[in-house]
Amino acid sequence: MSDKDVIGFIGVGYMGHGMAHNIMKGGYPLVIKGNKNRVPVDDLVNSGAREAQDLADLVAQCDVIHMCLSNSPQVENIIFGAGGILENAKEGLIVIDCTTADPTSTTGIADAMAEKGMHFVDAPLGRTPKEAAEGTLDAMIGASDALFERIKPIVECWSGNIIHVGHVGAGHKMKLIMNFIAMSYASLYSEATVLAAKSGLSPQKVNEVIGSSRLSNGFFETFMKYLVDGDSNAHKFSLENGAKDIGYVANMAHDAQMMNPMGATAKNYFTHAIATGKGGNYVPTLVDIIGAMNGINIQDEVEKGR
Repeated sequence: MSDKDVIGFIGVGYMGHGMAHNIMKGGYPLVIKGNKNRVPVDDLVNSGAREAQDLADLVAQCDVIHMCLSNSPQVENIIFGAGGILENAKEGLIVIDCTTADPTSTTGIADAMAEKGMHFVDAPLGRTPKEAAEGTLDAMIGASDALFERIKPIVECWSGNIIHVGHVGAGHKMKLIMNFIAMSYASLYSEATVLAAKSGLSPQKVNEVIGSSRLSNGFFETFMKYLVDGDSNAHKFSLENGAKDIGYVANMAHDAQMMNPMGATAKNYFTHAIATGKGGNYVPTLVDIIGAMNGINIQDEVEKGR
């Protein structure tokens, strides 16, 4: 019998599936809470994970539970909802939330869990499902010093770059800063390439010049991998999730009593994407939407540049 913590996992989607596999590779017993998509659940069970019947069963079996969900309302439902974690409180339980979430919600959850003798850690993620599968994600941890040291060996199973940002809530704040930059990049690169095309410069030439300059970066490379190379899976992150995150950035700026005009511009682009039914598409496809808003099909401009 293993002397390691029993780890629970809720949300074994694009990111969570790889993370969960790497937790098992690290020698930790794994218990998962399944959802409608049975493919990743069955794969993990076939690899040695146990599937919990419900949240009460998950809490009873586990010492540490990961959550990797889409938004704060989903997290709050797991914590506060009927049959949820608070209702089945267990002294000493640690919940690690890898969701990109609203920091105000995070601190409220942490306070409620502390009253029940439990601990809440925010550990949002950087990078993509590829790094999740490889166990090399970035992790931004919000926790006390003691709790950070307690969970670090577990996080090391799925992260190659672990940064203790501060106390609980700090991780989610830092992740929003990261996604504020990323969604602003998506808006800027989309607008810039459309402007270039309408001015007679092909997307390929933009890629050639900017991609070989000091202005290039990883986000630009994946953006252009979609636009120029046609790789629809270059950046598996939906416009809907981007809109959610930039909305949380607006809340964060409001709480900080700070103007946020650049965030508002990106938010408008992403809101338009949702309103026109494109929310399920991946972030680089924002360039198609901004092209259409300005009277061109950017994909036609790519073809002309070949």
